[in-house]
Amino acid sequence: MTAIDAVTSKLDKSGKIFVAGHRGLVGSAIVRRLRAVGYNNLILRSHTELDLTNQSAVKTFFSLEKPQYVILAAAKVGGIHANSTYPADFITINLQIQTNVIDSAYRYGTKKLLFLGSSCIYPKHAPQPIPESSLLTGPLEPTNEWYAVAKIAGIKMCQAYRIQHNWDAISAMPTNLYGPNDNFHPENSHVLPALMRRFHEAKVAGGKEVVVWGSGAALREFLHVDDLADSVVFLLENYSDLGHVNVGSGKEVSIKELAEMVKEVVGFEGEIVWDKSKPDGTPRKLMDCSTIAKMGWEPKISLRDGLVGTYEWYVGNVVKQ
Repeated sequence: MTAIDAVTSKLDKSGKIFVAGHRGLVGSAIVRRLRAVGYNNLILRSHTELDLTNQSAVKTFFSLEKPQYVILAAAKVGGIHANSTYPADFITINLQIQTNVIDSAYRYGTKKLLFLGSSCIYPKHAPQPIPESSLLTGPLEPTNEWYAVAKIAGIKMCQAYRIQHNWDAISAMPTNLYGPNDNFHPENSHVLPALMRRFHEAKVAGGKEVVVWGSGAALREFLHVDDLADSVVFLLENYSDLGHVNVGSGKEVSIKELAEMVKEVVGFEGEIVWDKSKPDGTPRKLMDCSTIAKMGWEPKISLRDGLVGTYEWYVGNVVKQ
């Protein structure tokens, strides 16, 4: 912790906390965690109530509400297909959201801000596990560079405001996330919810096979979103420094192993067919989470337990709609 203002990391439980993006996978989990540990003065706005890409609207909101703390979990997100199809949206919308929220939070007296990025900020061929120091040391993965560039800009913006204004802005970079409220869209979702949906629909339809993109060889790390939410509260209460912090499970699994696990959890009894004409994405992406581990935080939810709970949520909240 730096001398920037160690006091600001001691959160006032009665203080106003604005969770930007509270309806999404990450934001909804953060809201659940904050309430569970006694932070009840939460300011929440849906997209229809506050368009974070609208600079004037964001300034007005901050001038009126003046939240003491801000958690910036709002973002336009998606998998390989979505990133490749809508690159202009991914870079522009995320830059607008970040710039508007970070700048207005500073200008209207927010004590502390936590910006959430993504592990895709790192070079495609970064050393494994990936330390925080790998940022900007090599080319990005081309399939999601638009989103990655926006998130890198968010980290650097927080650092710039800390350096120039002595303002307590911190950044956390989670690995691949999953859990309740994930996006299960058939084309624009990430790998885990996409697999879950495909296996479920094949099971219901009595299908004989499910086609999965790539070779299955790529390695990925997954963190349950409730574990991430726990780490966000932990960092707000315990961390104040220039560097961004990796947050992950420390365990990796091949896409092939993941597909087999999801298939088993869902109860699909057909075959998995690998479409090797489709891209694998980054070959390996394991985060070095020693920084947060040394501070005393570690995840608690195993991948299989997390998959079971996520599938139950999917069946109860998405399938029945």
